[in-house]
Amino acid sequence: MISTFDIFSIGLGPSSSHTVGPMRAAAEFAETLDKQGRTELVQRVQVDLFGSLAATGEGHGTLIAAAVGLENVRPEAVEPDDYTAASERIRDHGVLRLSGHHEIPFSLGKDIVLRPLTILPRHPNALRLIAYDGSGQELLSETFFSIGGGFVVREGAAEPSGVDRPQTESQGFSSGAELLEQCEQTGLNISGVMLRQELQFRTEVQIRVGLKRIHDVMTDCVERSVREDGHLPGGLKVRRRAKKWFDELSQEDPERAPGMAMDWVNLVALAVNEENANGGRVVTAPTNGAAGIIPAVLHYAMTYIPRIASATQEERDRAVVQFFLAAAAIGVLFKERASISGAEVGCQGEVGSASAMAAAGLAELLGGTPLQVENAAEIAMEHNLGLTCDPIGGLVQIPCIERNAIAAVKAINAARMAMRGDGVHHVSLDQVIETMRQTGADMSDKYKETAMGGLAVNVPLC
Repeated sequence: MISTFDIFSIGLGPSSSHTVGPMRAAAEFAETLDKQGRTELVQRVQVDLFGSLAATGEGHGTLIAAAVGLENVRPEAVEPDDYTAASERIRDHGVLRLSGHHEIPFSLGKDIVLRPLTILPRHPNALRLIAYDGSGQELLSETFFSIGGGFVVREGAAEPSGVDRPQTESQGFSSGAELLEQCEQTGLNISGVMLRQELQFRTEVQIRVGLKRIHDVMTDCVERSVREDGHLPGGLKVRRRAKKWFDELSQEDPERAPGMAMDWVNLVALAVNEENANGGRVVTAPTNGAAGIIPAVLHYAMTYIPRIASATQEERDRAVVQFFLAAAAIGVLFKERASISGAEVGCQGEVGSASAMAAAGLAELLGGTPLQVENAAEIAMEHNLGLTCDPIGGLVQIPCIERNAIAAVKAINAARMAMRGDGVHHVSLDQVIETMRQTGADMSDKYKETAMGGLAVNVPLC
C-alpha cells in the first residue's frame, strides 16, 4: 500500500501527470547524472515526449517543467516565483543549469522532441531523457512514465519511485471489501484503519503535522486565488471568476441566501483550479486536474456541519485529519486497482476518484458507518463513470475548472444520500472501480487527454 502523503502531495499547476510528473522524472535523471559523476561532461540534453505528454504538453506546461526539472528542482519544494524565474531564464535566454550548477545551452523548440503518435507500451504518458557529451556520445538515457497524480516510474522498475512503502509487515487492504472487513474486525472506522496503516510510515504526530501542512497549502491556494483577477494564461482568455464571486458572496446575508452553501463550495473549487491553471502551488488530490474537489468539500464540512463549525480549533484540526485519512483510503483503492490518470482512463479517473474520496471523507465527518462511507464513495464514482478528458487547447481550464465544482457538489450529494441509508447497496465500491478501469480501457484515445476529440475539437480556438 502507498501512503496518504503519496495521494496528497504538494506541487505546482497545471497538471500532476503532465507538469509535476515530468519535472520529477527530469530531476531524478539529473540526480543520476550527479551520482555517476557525469554532470560536468554533459554538453546537451534531449527530451523526447511521447503520447499524451506530447499531444497536450504545451498547454499543460510539460516542456518547461521537464526543463526546470533537469536543474534538479522538485515540484514539492520549489517556490512558484523561483520556478517562474528559472522558466524565463531557460525560455528567453536558452541557459539551463543542469543539476543546479552546470550551465548548458537548451532550447525548448529544438532539445524537446514531441512524438504524439508514438505510444510506449507501459503508459501513454512517457518521456525519454538523453544526455550527450561534447562529441555527441551518449552518456545516459532513461525512460520514465508519468502514471498520474505526480507518480513516475522508471522503465524496468516494478513500482513508482519515491513512493512511501511500509518498512514493517503491512496489514494493508487491497480492496474495498478488505477495508470493510478490517473495520469490522478492529471496530475502527475507515479513517482509523488508514491511520493504523499510516503509522507504519511515520508517527502519529508526524501524520497530524503533515496533514495540517496539506490543509494549510489548500487554504493558502484559495486565499491567493480570490485576490487575483484578469485572464488565465494560454490563449483561451478564460476570465478568472473566483475574486468576483468571493467579493459578492462576502457581502451577502447567509440568512437570506438558501443556496449559500453550494455557492461557497463552487467558489472554493473554482479558486483552486484557477490557481492550478495559472501554474500556482496546489495540493495534488489525487491529481492537479481534480485538485479543487477535496478542498471544496472539506470547506463544506468545516462550515456547515454544526458540531465542527462550532468546535475548538483542536477539534477542527482532528476533523481535518479524519477527513483526509478516510479520503486517502479510497484514493489508494483507485490508484492500486485502476488508475487516476486522465491519459489512461479519461477524466473519470481524475475527477471521479476525487469525488469519491471527498464523499467518503464527508460521510465520515457526518458520523457515517464504514458501510455508509463506502456507499458514499461508490455513489460518487458511479455517477462519474465514462467522463472523458477533452481539454480545449490542451489547457487545464475548459471544462476542467467548472467540472471540479460540479463534482464537489456530487460528492456532497453522494455523502448525504448514503447517510439516509444503512450502507447496504447493490453495487459495491470494488465493482464500480473495476467498471471504471474497464470503461477507461474501452475509451477511445481521443477522449483521454490528447485534445483530439470532444470539446477540444468542437469549440473553435478563436
